[in-house]
Amino acid sequence: MREGLEDILAEHLAVIFCGINPGMTAAAQGHHFAGRNNRFWRTLHLAGFTPEEVRPENDRTILNYHCGLTAVVDRPTARADQLSLHEFTAAAASFEQKIARYAPRYVAFLGKSAYSALSGQRTIAWGLQAHTFGNAQVWVLPNPSGRNLAFTLDQLVAAYRQLWSAVN
Repeated sequence: MREGLEDILAEHLAVIFCGINPGMTAAAQGHHFAGRNNRFWRTLHLAGFTPEEVRPENDRTILNYHCGLTAVVDRPTARADQLSLHEFTAAAASFEQKIARYAPRYVAFLGKSAYSALSGQRTIAWGLQAHTFGNAQVWVLPNPSGRNLAFTLDQLVAAYRQLWSAVN
């Protein structure tokens, strides 16, 4: 059991979506992407991953769609920028082992910061990455947090739909 939120994983999924860390609302409710302004579930549906919009309390049903959920850092925070580089560094080896153990085709990092910290790369492009992580292909997607005002819902959907197309 994680400090803030339990992983929803199974072996050989198409994609494991990897958040930076649990938000306070998600940790308190025990469900991924439960913050009322979080756009993850809507984006996932509109991009084609789910036939309907999943409610956070039904987050475990994501396994029915060959997808899983985890976070790099266990500690819940109100904002991802409250995490230190040390927390990413401390989590790196065990996180990579987790991905290797579950063996998804893709690991999709939601936001550049976690993948940048884990890979040591300063410049990260959106989309498919050149290197694998835990033997999975890496995809970097915009973070669906309501705090991420740099991306509209339409832009999020377009980015996630590219991954959906690669998976299928």
